[in-house]
Amino acid sequence: MSSSDQFETRLDDDLVLLTETLEEVLKSSGDPADQKYIELKLKAEQALEDVKNRVSQASDSYYYRAKKAAYRADDYVHEKPWQGIGIGAAAGLFVGLLLARR
Repeated sequence: MSSSDQFETRLDDDLVLLTETLEEVLKSSGDPADQKYIELKLKAEQALEDVKNRVSQASDSYYYRAKKAAYRADDYVHEKPWQGIGIGAAAGLFVGLLLARR
């Protein structure tokens, strides 16, 4: 299982946990003086904050990887411009053929 798959599984589990917690909050009596309601509300707020932090960290990680890949591609094209042109032309031809089939 790749790192991306593990992250998606973990994120899915986090979202399920968050949903279940929020459902518990909604099913409770809603009385602000009720101790169980207060505990569930705090649990839901903490779960939401945890999920937000994980999503933010993952987003930063994906942004960094994409930026790094773009720099590597840019360096490659500068080092080998003719090969870059050939790759671009082949990709354009392939996309053109796919679009022509529709």
